[in-house]
Amino acid sequence: MKKIKIGIIGAGRIGKLHAENIVNNFKNVEIKAIADVYADKIMDWARSIGIVNVYSDHRDIINDPEIDAVLICSSTNTHAQFTIEAAKAGKHIFCEKPIDFDVNRIKEALEAVEKAGVKFQVGFNRRFDHNFRKVYEMVRRGKIGLPHIIKVTSRDPQAPPIDYVKVSGGMFLDMTIHDFDMVRYLSGSEVEEVFVYAGVLVDPAIGEAGDVDTAVISLKLKNGAFAVIDNSRKAVYGYDQRVEVFGSKGSITVSNDTDSSAVLSCEEGVISEKPKYFFLERYKDSFVEELKDFFEAIEKDIEPPVTGIDGLKPVLIGLAAKKSLEEKRPVKISEIEA
Repeated sequence: MKKIKIGIIGAGRIGKLHAENIVNNFKNVEIKAIADVYADKIMDWARSIGIVNVYSDHRDIINDPEIDAVLICSSTNTHAQFTIEAAKAGKHIFCEKPIDFDVNRIKEALEAVEKAGVKFQVGFNRRFDHNFRKVYEMVRRGKIGLPHIIKVTSRDPQAPPIDYVKVSGGMFLDMTIHDFDMVRYLSGSEVEEVFVYAGVLVDPAIGEAGDVDTAVISLKLKNGAFAVIDNSRKAVYGYDQRVEVFGSKGSITVSNDTDSSAVLSCEEGVISEKPKYFFLERYKDSFVEELKDFFEAIEKDIEPPVTGIDGLKPVLIGLAAKKSLEEKRPVKISEIEA
């Protein structure tokens, strides 16, 4: 089978993770090149995993006729533009979330993808987590009947740096966006209305930067079900990632992954492991699985499992959540789409 030749744009934390995962897990994929504005700083790392071509200009990848697909792992403000450029060059595209903070810009990128007829997948890796995928499968098989309530708990172990907060697009578009996608994924329905309570309880500097760090978000779904998401930027016990889907015939819950299932029972109490520390540890395998499906979509000429529409919808919900917080009222997604 002919190898898929790819280029990676952006060699920060997620770009390096994808590169190392490809080298270690996909013998049918060759990383021909990687581009980063700090190319000189990643040269040794790139050579250590066998990447020969390291560029400072992403266009060296876009314009390479041998490259079949690109992974866009650069800063969010470049995602839409690089998607448009890659699509026009006939490259298949894997783009990290979000595609953009601006709805019109996202639609422009998706139009370029559709016009070019290339594959496009968005990096909502949590769909590929072994626990959440099992919940999805059981809901689809009708094991809990019709979904009535979906609960998502997502709490980080520590707040991000303030410099990051300032350019992140805000918690709803940076952190909660994964949870909005999870609600859509598990429910099989679209969100109709959003209401938010949120504040600054973790770090005053986050508030000074114009963001919140703690939130409870209520969602009304088009299928009649309801969802509740609770977020915190700091859970002192680790990365808290739990889900429940309650329905007419029962419920399914997912608890936190831990390094082991050992439980110590002694005079001091019953003691178990803390949750895995953060997303790189908790979702390690899901990053491999999402790329597996992307490469399979290219090889078999099928639609990727997480499409451009799946990239657009959570941004609409995130913008509605922002509006709800600002205006202290429920906001319909149709208000954002208008």
